[in-house]
Amino acid sequence: MNETIQPLNPIAFTLGPISVHWYGVIIGSGLALALYLAIREGNKRGLDKDTFADLMLWAIPIAIISARIYYVIFEWDYYVKHPADIPQIWNGGIAIHGALIGSVLTAYVFAKKRGISFWKIADIAAPSIILGQAIGRWGNFMNQEAHGGEVTRSFLENLHLPQFIIDQMYINGTYYHPTFLYESLWDFAGFFLLIFLRRVNFRRGELFLTYVIWYSVGRFFIEGLRTDSLMIGSLRMAQMISIALVIGALAILIYRRTKQMTERRYLDQENL
Repeated sequence: MNETIQPLNPIAFTLGPISVHWYGVIIGSGLALALYLAIREGNKRGLDKDTFADLMLWAIPIAIISARIYYVIFEWDYYVKHPADIPQIWNGGIAIHGALIGSVLTAYVFAKKRGISFWKIADIAAPSIILGQAIGRWGNFMNQEAHGGEVTRSFLENLHLPQFIIDQMYINGTYYHPTFLYESLWDFAGFFLLIFLRRVNFRRGELFLTYVIWYSVGRFFIEGLRTDSLMIGSLRMAQMISIALVIGALAILIYRRTKQMTERRYLDQENL
């Protein structure tokens, strides 16, 4: 019976007084795999082996900070009354769009400092980024968060989901849409798409722009199912950002091709 269903333990293990949560383990594993793949591909494309490791030293902390700032901005009605809670990332939330903004800006500055093409770095990193996002959503699963609205058990069973996912979507007496799963599967599909498209040898920058478009289209529709969206009035912020990113990425892609701003290709070895 439903009342006997127990959620999965969000704590992976303890080290004395310290509890290590599955959320952190999963996010960390996703980052490690993403970094490994970026370093390996970067070496193939002629970048120094330390390029992405050095970039991550800056990008990760800045991404976390910008993700928190983004979240706080859109929950300002609460945080203006509780300013001491602002730095408490473990007691609140972070937003992926904020993390992406921070990491992309960091990568741009980093590339300029190193004399490397930003678009080359972005293209190489694109599959790694979306793979990290695909894996990271399972951290939300362990925390029973980032889910959608109410559904019935039969709805979930009709999706032919594993029993452990169905049970984990039973929260406080109600079943919910596993939107974490929808987004994870969309991101995994995007990863394999980008891996395939690398062979097409697009113009430099177009692989990253394809990532932006793919992720944003999926996020727009999945966000409409979620119950924890950051809002501006009656508008879901993630959907507005997704629309802006799709339009912006398409505009940049078309403009760069129309103006023939670059003839360099993904497989070219030049760094400039």
